[in-house]
Amino acid sequence: MALQGPIPVTFPIVFPHGCYIVGEVEPVKDFDASTNGRFVQARDKQTGELVWQVAVMDGDPTLKPAQKTVAVKILSPVQPVPPAPMPGLPFTPVEFETVSVTPYVNGNGRLAYSIKVREMRAPATSPRARPRPERTPLSDAPSYPRTSVIRLTTGQAARTLRHPYALHPPVLALGELAELGS
Repeated sequence: MALQGPIPVTFPIVFPHGCYIVGEVEPVKDFDASTNGRFVQARDKQTGELVWQVAVMDGDPTLKPAQKTVAVKILSPVQPVPPAPMPGLPFTPVEFETVSVTPYVNGNGRLAYSIKVREMRAPATSPRARPRPERTPLSDAPSYPRTSVIRLTTGQAARTLRHPYALHPPVLALGELAELGS
């Protein structure tokens, strides 16, 4: 199979409604190397970088309470610093760069996803402030809907990922795939 390891995605695909920090940035424990009171921090298997973790709350209003909080792993040589809290908000909004997901089977035998990122930052002040990828017209390219929707099903939990910049339909769908026009 050509696709192995983490699957690169973008922040809006995983968190189309944004997300908020609800915990501290903490080192991830390497359970194999740690022994009797000696803590060893985990390193990423592909890059060898230190792994940190932060709990975030998904801003999707349709998610059930048990599905709202997820752990995001951050690969960084030093402890990442979260963005400054915004006045008047109970949680700090955050965006991530260089996002990848790794599917795995959890302890209950259900499909789950590990989210890894390289950078954490404050969100852009408006959706227009975010850079958009350049799109060049292709005269002989088939016409596809402007928004691709991928429905990832993890046991009873389901998460819909939207990719507004898709030029072509997804070639890989984890779970149930649906193409919707905008």
